[in-house]
Amino acid sequence: MEQEFAELKAQVQALQKELTRVSEEAEVRKIHHKYGYYLDKCLYNEVVDMFSDHPDAYVEFLGSRYRGKAGIKRLYQGRFQKNFVNGRNGPVHGFLLDHIMMQDIIDVDETGTHAWCRMRALMQAGTHQRIEEYFPGGHRQWWEGGLYENEYIKENGVWKLFRYRYFPFWHATFESGWSHTKPNYIPFPTKTFPEDPLGPDEILEQKALWPDTRAVPFHYPHPVTGKQISVDDLRAPIWAGKLEESESALVLELPEGQTRPGASDREPTAKDKVLPALVQNKVE
Repeated sequence: MEQEFAELKAQVQALQKELTRVSEEAEVRKIHHKYGYYLDKCLYNEVVDMFSDHPDAYVEFLGSRYRGKAGIKRLYQGRFQKNFVNGRNGPVHGFLLDHIMMQDIIDVDETGTHAWCRMRALMQAGTHQRIEEYFPGGHRQWWEGGLYENEYIKENGVWKLFRYRYFPFWHATFESGWSHTKPNYIPFPTKTFPEDPLGPDEILEQKALWPDTRAVPFHYPHPVTGKQISVDDLRAPIWAGKLEESESALVLELPEGQTRPGASDREPTAKDKVLPALVQNKVE
């Protein structure tokens, strides 16, 4: 009887652990989708409130990095809010900005306090012809496709956005499509804060926009082989071109001064949900 009770107890504990993992993954998925719904309607105050106040929090976007809550506010409540909705919090008549979030891969670490998410975004944006006379930029409509490789932390029982990396890889006008998109369709920031009052804290070397097709590194190892994707395989040389002459692979490096408590340089295995080098078991 004692042995049967011990086995039953072990089974309950295993089921409880698995249920907790599935529940935490669902919560992380929901928080990102909620973020997307706020973006749709330019509710940038609510977006900023979703981020952790931790000094290591940041957003990486268009070859630049906005660090800490102050930098994150400059991006959403400064750049986006000013340019898209004239400084208000919420939508303006005739401006479309729909973010479709999909193909999410969510992984939560063993402690249940740190998570990773790889997710694709497809954006439909533009202005109605009725507002072209007074809306900055006039009448236009475009598509955007991008990829997230994000991190989240759980603080006081609440999941929050932590390190957000969004790579908006391609843009296309509705009329001409993506095959005719001009290189550098969206200009990269060239000045940092405070020289640019709404600028990023850092300008990054890695910049990628269509027709650049380099792959964003995966936070997880291969689920069958347990191997990490080769760095060279993430590059995108021209047809029949030499690999060494192509752009360097994209990376998920941390900014200077940040570390990953609990990270390991051991080789990954198929059992790993997150690459050992990217694990962060706690946030100081």
